[in-house]
Amino acid sequence: MKHGKKYRESLKKYDPAKAYGISEACQLVKDLHYVKFDETVELSVSLKLEKNQTVRDTLVFPHQFTAEKRVLVFCKDDRVKEALDAGATYAGTEYIEKVKGGWLDFDVAVATPDMMKDVGRLGMVLGRKGLMPNPKTGTVTPNIAQAVAELKKGRTEFRADKTGVVHIPVGKVSMDSKDTAENVKVFLTELERKKPADAKVGFVRSVSISSSMGPGVWIDFKEAE
Repeated sequence: MKHGKKYRESLKKYDPAKAYGISEACQLVKDLHYVKFDETVELSVSLKLEKNQTVRDTLVFPHQFTAEKRVLVFCKDDRVKEALDAGATYAGTEYIEKVKGGWLDFDVAVATPDMMKDVGRLGMVLGRKGLMPNPKTGTVTPNIAQAVAELKKGRTEFRADKTGVVHIPVGKVSMDSKDTAENVKVFLTELERKKPADAKVGFVRSVSISSSMGPGVWIDFKEAE
């Protein structure tokens, strides 16, 4: 893959083969930033997973960096006020028909368990967009207020892909690198907690961090243990 002159110049500012401490790596990502827009800082973690193993969950970072999400709650009429009071942008049963018609003016959907029989029929629409409520990510729950509050705070889902790699945004280049580093440490700690019970030694193979357009920096992930 060919890279531009600015990218190649950034590679000269550090050792691409070295694994840096978390704080130093996060500062390097800021120092290597060369484009005009505020890039997202992304973490990539390679895991040693067997065929029957997976890692998937959500967490709320201590330092937020995304725009406030528009939350849709699929719930019965007697819980609409509760959902709206908790901060939901939309709530009710009527949104099932709206979504069937192609309306997707929201960022995340929550559903109470008693609504999933109807919401499940929206799989062709919501599934393709990654918006289908799922109990594994806390978006199918009877506790509407808690779910909405966490989502409004920026609750982020993470999961390993087919190759065993977890990709997750952890900040913005404009953020203080100390805040980004704290987000990284919180995520790595949470990832370790979600390790499958029968995972083998060396569960985490490697960790790298980069801005959207910048080069990757290896992280000495043992620092977070």
